[in-house]
Amino acid sequence: MMKGYAPSRFGQLHYVEVGSGRPVLLLHQTPRSWDEFRDVIPLLAGHCRAIAMDTVGFGASARVDEPFSIELFADGVADLLTALDLEDVLLVGHHTGGVVAMEVAARGDRRVTGLALSGVPWVDQPRRERVASAPPIDHVDPSPDGAHVGQLWARRRDFYPADRPDLLDRLTRDALAVLDRVEEGHQAVNRYRMEDRAGLVTVPTLVLCGAEDAYSLPDVPALVAALTATPAVRTDVLDDTGVPSADHRPDLFAAALIAELEAQGAR
Repeated sequence: MMKGYAPSRFGQLHYVEVGSGRPVLLLHQTPRSWDEFRDVIPLLAGHCRAIAMDTVGFGASARVDEPFSIELFADGVADLLTALDLEDVLLVGHHTGGVVAMEVAARGDRRVTGLALSGVPWVDQPRRERVASAPPIDHVDPSPDGAHVGQLWARRRDFYPADRPDLLDRLTRDALAVLDRVEEGHQAVNRYRMEDRAGLVTVPTLVLCGAEDAYSLPDVPALVAALTATPAVRTDVLDDTGVPSADHRPDLFAAALIAELEAQGAR
């Protein structure tokens, strides 16, 4: 895997890539980085040009002062597409990254010719109202004795399989790098007016979700129903995994994307 930096209106954007052929651009969840797809990318390499970026404000990409929003994240994706001169892109997003991918496609960016939405919740007004009073997912107050590290780890423990603490360690590392804004990505998702944007997606779309993802799996029917202008929608449920499907079961995640590439045909 080759690492690189690309210019953008925000500063440099960090990305990793391997392979050749049709570009497949992978967008991570909050508060991760490209590392979420570390084990997916090599599996895709023989089938496409696999690229994983750090979203604006995360990982090694440029920090920004303005409030995080899905629109701001989508601007960063558009800038990377321009900087790398990408065309005919299958845009893949996991959780927060999936919401960002939807926004890029909803804008009608002609460089995006396919979409894969993984673990994407359906965000409408009832959800916004419900989430407004919910406790934070990742926010912790920094402590001089470092107790906040354990608190952050514990907040995410139930999302990860008990026999894979290494995956939770990787998330914690990414989260610590953006600790001062660790909750803002989630807040950006819950402000997004998905009900106004989903119907603007006009490219073939794969809706993907882990079978144990209680957070997003119940929303799959509503999400599919909202993609009213999409010429083809396929769904795939990945067994034996949940919210962290990309890093927990990279084999299943990559296989689903390879099948989608094949379903859309050689380009």
